[in-house]
Amino acid sequence: MATTDDDYLRFFPYDEPYDHQHEAMGGIYDALTDGRDVLFEGACGTGKTLASLVPALEYARQADKTVVITTNVHQQMRQFVADARSITAQESIRAVVFRGKGSMCHIGVDYEECQALRDTTRDLVDKEQERAELERQESELLDQATADGDALGDDSQENALEARNAVMDELQAVEDELEELQTDATICDHYYRNLTVDTTEFYAWLYEDVRTPDDVYEYAHDRGLCGYELLKEGIEGVDLVVCNYHHLLDPMIREQFFRWLGRDPEDVVAVFDEAHNVENAARDHARRTLTETTVESAIDELAESDDSRSENAHNVLSTFLRALRTTYDDAFGFGEREQVEDHWYDLSIANDDRRDDLTLAFLQEYSGPGFHEELDQALDLGRELDQQYEEAFKEGDLDTRKECQTLQAAQFLSAWLEESDDLGQYPVVSVRRREESGDIYGRAELYTCIPSNVTGDLFSDLHASVLMSATLRPFDVTQDVLGLTDPETMAYGEQFPEERRRTYAVDGPALFASERDDPATQDAVAGVLEDAAQMTPGNTLAFFPSYAEAERYHERVDVDGQQYLDEPGTQARDLRESFVDRDDALLCTSLWGTLGEGVSYDGDDARTVVVVGVPYPHLDDRMDAVQNAYATSFGGDEEAGWRYAVEIPTIRKTRQALGRVVRSPDDFGVRILLDRRYTEAAEMEMHDYAVRGTFPPEERAEMIDIDPEKLKFAMLNFYQDVDGYDGPPPTP
Repeated sequence: MATTDDDYLRFFPYDEPYDHQHEAMGGIYDALTDGRDVLFEGACGTGKTLASLVPALEYARQADKTVVITTNVHQQMRQFVADARSITAQESIRAVVFRGKGSMCHIGVDYEECQALRDTTRDLVDKEQERAELERQESELLDQATADGDALGDDSQENALEARNAVMDELQAVEDELEELQTDATICDHYYRNLTVDTTEFYAWLYEDVRTPDDVYEYAHDRGLCGYELLKEGIEGVDLVVCNYHHLLDPMIREQFFRWLGRDPEDVVAVFDEAHNVENAARDHARRTLTETTVESAIDELAESDDSRSENAHNVLSTFLRALRTTYDDAFGFGEREQVEDHWYDLSIANDDRRDDLTLAFLQEYSGPGFHEELDQALDLGRELDQQYEEAFKEGDLDTRKECQTLQAAQFLSAWLEESDDLGQYPVVSVRRREESGDIYGRAELYTCIPSNVTGDLFSDLHASVLMSATLRPFDVTQDVLGLTDPETMAYGEQFPEERRRTYAVDGPALFASERDDPATQDAVAGVLEDAAQMTPGNTLAFFPSYAEAERYHERVDVDGQQYLDEPGTQARDLRESFVDRDDALLCTSLWGTLGEGVSYDGDDARTVVVVGVPYPHLDDRMDAVQNAYATSFGGDEEAGWRYAVEIPTIRKTRQALGRVVRSPDDFGVRILLDRRYTEAAEMEMHDYAVRGTFPPEERAEMIDIDPEKLKFAMLNFYQDVDGYDGPPPTP
């Protein structure tokens, strides 16, 4: 399929693409033509979104495909909308921005209730339409029966009269059904209006520009319509859909999403933004849990059933409940029970040489005709009860759509017994304390270790995909973890002038966990942070391995400007807005929080960024399980497991944090890596712990090793050179 520069540029909304953008477009177009996936790394300023969207739209236009661009970052969603509006202003495309039902529902019901409401509302409208058709037939037959006999003849009149009587009988039956539906059934007034009014005006409005879900919600709300259902009806046949990760990563939602698109997966080109997040997002979408309270509710539900299968279902589920309680009681160490608060607390139940403790406890507790047989009966009964609840809601016997707890518990238990011993699944038991009573209750979870178990099928089913991010390298790791086959790879480094940025690797203390409480270490780190803030003509961002470390140095550091502390559970958006309103502030946050990526700090919003330590994630049993799974799947040794599961994700997060500053060609700033393990000397002196080699070559080349006491002078010289600093010189 041949294409020319002019073909590309019809979707490019600006005068000319950068040279590297133009090169990337050609490579991506060729890969899409061949049906190959693309791994596309580009630093800030690369123009990744347009470099991906332009060839994708061009290829889709020629090959009759649909482009879906997806992200899990709200700011990027807004950027996609802006880019799509710019494109459609130049070359007409039909674009829809799609969001989940929960944020667009006008009456606040969950998915199951919404589905039942749609069905009963559709039934009502169908009956009304059937009544209208029968009334039309009755009127026509009446006209025939009462027409001039000379015109039709007596036999024709008699036949018309008999047909009319039959239609009248049907009409009465439909009237009775309608009366019952109108009296008893639960319907959605918004969806009813969708089905009964002319929505042509809505779709004309929708397609004349790129509308946000908020735009659609307001338009529909003002007219008493359901915007979500209108959007679902409106995405079939569009050129571009902007959506969240879960529309593609959740297998059940993905199947429905493609059906709404009117497309098979092979007719879709997917563009994933911030694609370094796909690994964890896929893992989150694959996780399955079952709480103790759900099993208790299932047992209560079965006690109210007179079905002959309820006794066997009760036996297998109550056995699992006893096993769950026994397992977490036995798993507590000395004093550990008292540490449990109102958030989930993991307990170790996995074993290297046998099944997990919960499965063993279940098998030991169980007595009966056979747990497989009883579990099958629980599943069958659960499906029937669930169907009964749906019918009862539709008919108005229930105010809300009741969920079948028996079905939920039985489905989870079936998966647990079948999959908890698989390499890719890690069995976990967690506990938390009830806020009201203070009692402890438990939860079983199947945690997915290998994301390719989720993403592999997706990428093989799609025509092709473009995965873009500023931090996708090393590409072989991304390819393995996500289950990609022979992708095209391309990487473009920093595009802004090198003389307007500096990256310092400060030869400070190596902040191993065992060293963090050392007063001398804390003094050294605090001193570097104070120097960095003092020498920065604008705000300073400081990223730490955890919120606890951020709080430690927020209290310890003494600077002239305002200090901000990001804490778990705080509104990051409000904190950022307050921070950027200053021009000499220091913000301390965790690298694993929400301010380390997908957030822009332009100009004085943040001139200096400091990454303190090598911010490895908390290494718990789950992380050990991921390491073991990766070691077995991608190399066969512990080193491979550590590299895939811990080191590379950590350096990616670090690179994302460094990218918060220097966001445009005119911008300038300093990036500081505060830990000896980042230095070139560490490669020789502490090779097993050094991390510099994990960075891409061009980024390593820009790193300048520096002693802590010399950092402030280096920063002064740099900021003076770029006319960014006019304060007093540092104190020697």
